[in-house]
Amino acid sequence: MLSKLALYYNTLKYLKPMQIYFRGFYFLKNRVIGNKFKLINFSKNSKPLTLLPSIVANRSYVKEAEFTFLNVSQNFERLSKIDWNYPHHGKLWCYNLNYFDFLNQKDLSPELGLQLIRSYIQNSEVLKDGLEPYPISLRNINWIKFLTLHKRSDQIVDDFLYSTYRYLYQNLEYHLMGNHLLENAFSLLYGAYYFEDETLFKKADKLLRDELNEQVLKDGAHFELSPMYHQILLFRLLDCINLTQNNWNKSGLNFFLQQKASLMLSWLRKITFTNGSVPHVNDSVGGIAPATDQLFRYAHHLKIPSGQISLCSSGYRLIQKKNYELFIDIGHIGPDYIPGHAHSDTFNFILNINEKPVVIDTAISTYEIGPLRDYQRSTAAHNTVMVGNTEQSHVWAGFRVGRRAKVFKIEENERSISARHNGYKKLGIIHQREWLFRDEEITIIDTLENGKNRSGKSFIHFDHTVDPQIIDNQLTASNFTISFVGDDIDIRLQRCHVAYGFNRVNETTKAIVTFRDKLKMTITLT
Repeated sequence: MLSKLALYYNTLKYLKPMQIYFRGFYFLKNRVIGNKFKLINFSKNSKPLTLLPSIVANRSYVKEAEFTFLNVSQNFERLSKIDWNYPHHGKLWCYNLNYFDFLNQKDLSPELGLQLIRSYIQNSEVLKDGLEPYPISLRNINWIKFLTLHKRSDQIVDDFLYSTYRYLYQNLEYHLMGNHLLENAFSLLYGAYYFEDETLFKKADKLLRDELNEQVLKDGAHFELSPMYHQILLFRLLDCINLTQNNWNKSGLNFFLQQKASLMLSWLRKITFTNGSVPHVNDSVGGIAPATDQLFRYAHHLKIPSGQISLCSSGYRLIQKKNYELFIDIGHIGPDYIPGHAHSDTFNFILNINEKPVVIDTAISTYEIGPLRDYQRSTAAHNTVMVGNTEQSHVWAGFRVGRRAKVFKIEENERSISARHNGYKKLGIIHQREWLFRDEEITIIDTLENGKNRSGKSFIHFDHTVDPQIIDNQLTASNFTISFVGDDIDIRLQRCHVAYGFNRVNETTKAIVTFRDKLKMTITLT
């Protein structure tokens, strides 16, 4: 009981007062007062908009009544049998069904798109997940983009859109905040323009200025520190610039949005590997967000430049040498009050050699609460050090973090980076990691400070194309050798999984290097 109370205390103490207030308010509103969505015929006419094509390929798929999301397909046979509350592939799959991203795929006819929208509206009285604020936000943007680009006008659709915007306005996700509240704001802006609605615009304008000022860090990173979500939110921001550039430009909002987009583009350029991929750290994986090159083409289309920045406040660093790229994480896990997409991965690193992945992050394949989600967020699933069975940061319940590691005493120059974290302070231990980088060699030194005869485990996860072997107390492969110096060193290889998309995992190899007090690891390119 005491440990559970401590867990809840260490989780809840970071929440903002506004989050606590709105959790209570929405609970009472839903359970006592009632908060059911009602479709009302407003007869409020929409206004013709102008939008440039986004030129970002859509990753969802629909063919008649067959849908593929998150690498899982479902055929409902015909439109009238689509179950918009379909639960059997998990909540995130059902959310994707309700997002309607598929409306904007190139081979979807306008006629089929309207049929799908009408099918959805006909089922409005039984909708569940689709009437949560987040799916409403994404779906409404997709509907407005579809109607605009195909020059379609439909009063039934407009009535449903306006009804959901009224509902969204009254149920903004202040209890969650972060990317959820930002998506609410993006969508309200689309609703404001589509209906020329001053009330929606004022709320959207304030939320966008407040949230983008807080959520975009000084170096341009989105503050939840997931490159995947950074790309998703940047895409949405570019869509809003597309909207405000070509339509009813009010109160200088477009200029503000362009400034934030330019900063986010600059960070994304800085963090993207030469091969075009981004580090799959925290809740990130391929196949979900628009790729970096697509986003830059869209930004160029909108005439939004990127600049030169130095990586700083995000805590991420990318060291680029002639033959390798080394990504390093010396940041905190993310914003204290919304760490739901954070992992226990302090001092994690990723290594590409000659543009090929060698040491990788295991990424994510699910948001479903359970052992797999727990493992993918755990210390043992990342390229860092674990002491005993203690997690650096206590990740739990899918999207919760209790006790968490704090990074301090960062020192860096052109040849090295070092930092400490206190994730093991209850054991009396401070973990220091130092990286030294030369043209053909990387040295990583781990020290368990204040720990007497304390043993640690250093994890190294290899890409599935890498076949490491233990030879003479070294790890060797075709293009590198890793040697170790320290006391009581033991090296083991173990099969594990790595995510290559939602619901898609491959087996690969991880090394577990046990040591006492201090470990020096040298990676030499061969």
